[in-house]
Amino acid sequence: MTITDSDLKRARKRLLQMHFESRVGHIGGNLSCLDALMVLYHEVLTPQDRFVLSKGHAAGALYTALWSSGRIGDDALKTFHKDATLLAGHPPASGIDDILFATGSLGHGLSLAAGAAKALELKGEGGMVYCLTSDGEWQEGSTYEAMVFASHHRLSNLKILVDHNQLQGFGTTSEVASMAPLGDRLAGFELDLKVIDGHDLGAIRAALASRSNTCQLIVMQTHKGRGVSFMEDRMEWHYLPLGAEQYAQAVQEVEAR
Repeated sequence: MTITDSDLKRARKRLLQMHFESRVGHIGGNLSCLDALMVLYHEVLTPQDRFVLSKGHAAGALYTALWSSGRIGDDALKTFHKDATLLAGHPPASGIDDILFATGSLGHGLSLAAGAAKALELKGEGGMVYCLTSDGEWQEGSTYEAMVFASHHRLSNLKILVDHNQLQGFGTTSEVASMAPLGDRLAGFELDLKVIDGHDLGAIRAALASRSNTCQLIVMQTHKGRGVSFMEDRMEWHYLPLGAEQYAQAVQEVEAR
């Protein structure tokens, strides 16, 4: 299935509803990566492929993509962040077949993904491993250790996506611990590097469809809070939940976009 702007609009509205009804924040970083997750789950992933969400605080976007692609039901989304739910604020360790690992302590996901890719190679199994990281994770040594491993072993079955919205918990990535320009910093590894517009569906498709003889890394230039004017590129929407008036305005803007 090729997703359309209407599919994205529907997904954004459902994500906003889920977060509003659960009174849960982290909405900005969910909206910045939702486009890529929708393309992955609707158009790219096969039963042999694996996906690791390293930026675990974007679990809402992952659950929305799983719902949109028919992997979980609407009733499950209604339990988001509630007691005894499988849909916790970060991906759970078990209970959802499409989720391999519990993640959320940033900097761990790429190591898990690289290990999974190497295991597939050693076992002679097909399939790709896709890993979505935040840009703030590239300030962490564990992420670089994983990148050294993936580059050294030329893991051509590993594709890394970076949600480069340039904002993290305490400010811009440049203010907190600058790695700018991120693409240039990562270009020193022996890998296939692309820098794309992370909200351009065509660019996302082309990057995900490409193949290489080594590990691939896609730096997606995105906007935190994509699609909602009062959230876009605002650090506070790393945390804040939506009030009733804000929710109504956000849905109206998504509808009108």
